Amino acid sequence: MSILRTKSIEQSLADADEPEYQLKRSLSALDLVVFGVGVVIGAGIFTLTGRAAHQVAGPAIVLSFVVAAICCGLAAMCYAEFASTVPVSGSAYTFSYASLGELFAWIIGWDLLLEMLLGASVVAQGWSAYLGVFLENLGITIPESIGYGGTVDLMAVLLVAVLGVLITVGIKESLRVNMVLVSIKLFIVLFVIVAGIGFIDAANYSPFVPPAQATEATTGLTQPLIQALLGLSPSTFGIGGIFAGAALVFFAFIGFDVVATTAEETRNPQRDLPRGIIGSLIICTVLYCAVSFVVTGMVSYDKLDPAAALANAFEVHGQEWAATLISAGAVAGLTTVVLTLLIGASRVVFAMGRDHLLPPQIARVHPKFRTPHVITIIIAVLTMVVAGFTPVGVLEEMVNIGTLSAFVVVSIGVIILRRTRPDLPRAFKVPWVPVLPIISAAICVYLMINLSVETWLRFLIWLVIGLVIYFTYSMRRSRLATGEGQRPHSVQTNA
Repeated sequence: MSILRTKSIEQSLADADEPEYQLKRSLSALDLVVFGVGVVIGAGIFTLTGRAAHQVAGPAIVLSFVVAAICCGLAAMCYAEFASTVPVSGSAYTFSYASLGELFAWIIGWDLLLEMLLGASVVAQGWSAYLGVFLENLGITIPESIGYGGTVDLMAVLLVAVLGVLITVGIKESLRVNMVLVSIKLFIVLFVIVAGIGFIDAANYSPFVPPAQATEATTGLTQPLIQALLGLSPSTFGIGGIFAGAALVFFAFIGFDVVATTAEETRNPQRDLPRGIIGSLIICTVLYCAVSFVVTGMVSYDKLDPAAALANAFEVHGQEWAATLISAGAVAGLTTVVLTLLIGASRVVFAMGRDHLLPPQIARVHPKFRTPHVITIIIAVLTMVVAGFTPVGVLEEMVNIGTLSAFVVVSIGVIILRRTRPDLPRAFKVPWVPVLPIISAAICVYLMINLSVETWLRFLIWLVIGLVIYFTYSMRRSRLATGEGQRPHSVQTNA
């Protein structure tokens, strides 16, 4: 019994047509672009821009966004090729099942669950914080015990509960709400760009690349892994600051991969998935660069508020009313992020349940709504518990390491599937294979080793738990192991 057995593309497509697991195809390319923009443009554009400019890059943060976008673009092309070749729910989990084998598929599915479940919880708490600021500006105060940082973050719990019901009712209905909220969010972002242009002072761009400065190194578990291994001395600003800024703002782009989880609910996945993945990334890159350029022009980088740069930039110019408007945009923006992460998490676990790597009962589809209602409810309840009762702020980096590990596997998987199945029709192809996928994987590994030692330790503990579940339950019960519902030649064993 090989743990590196792969699941054929033909079998994956056949599984998607089974009545008890069949999802409703209703999404267009526009839906997917809105979906991608909804999850990518979140707290990052409201807070991360100012923090990266203030601490590591200065006005050159614009270049950091460009570098980060190029890195993400490489991974996005790999996702687009896989999504157009294997248009099945599960994203990187399904892709790795077809190329690297069952064990790698399980590990990536387990990592994606970590990324999206914990990500939705963290963002839900961030939503609660922005809601408190917004209501306070309107003269309404949320009691401390049930607000952000309280005994129970009731606002975050209620948000997840409402979105969980919405997702259960239907994917199309969820994305209609998402489109309205994304429109509000884009209006606020465009407002910052257009209104902020009038307050730009060219002197704030000088020097555009501030001189490099040595910084005090962190020690122990909080230091980056690369520093612990190589003893490197950290520095900020200068040319190195541009790349340090790119490593920081890279995580503002995370989320475009969630688009691939909706493959089975897309009308024309071969055509529309690449458009949705790459289109949303392009739009977000343009908006990030424009916002960072305007904000660093409005206020000198060394005077930016790292916590709330956009609102602070307008307050400096006497436009306090803008802070309320920006807070409203943040509330709308973070709602869409939680919505899309919940959808992504439920679709990944749905695919794992359908393959019997997890109990198949959780993957059943509602007879009326055609959504995986059981797993959606489970994911929503788990997210409510984590968001409401857990101080998850220290766990935010785990979202990043789970995502980056998936990026590495997808990049490598493109190369392997090109060699093992050159006959497959590919609506989108990554150019210059294997060079670009190798570069993509190398960049992601570099960003991973820049995360802290304690993040790596937590990640390894999560991985060990997943491996215990796989070897004690999933390995012998998977559909590839039992042969249930398998077509001839559906299983391939990697040497």
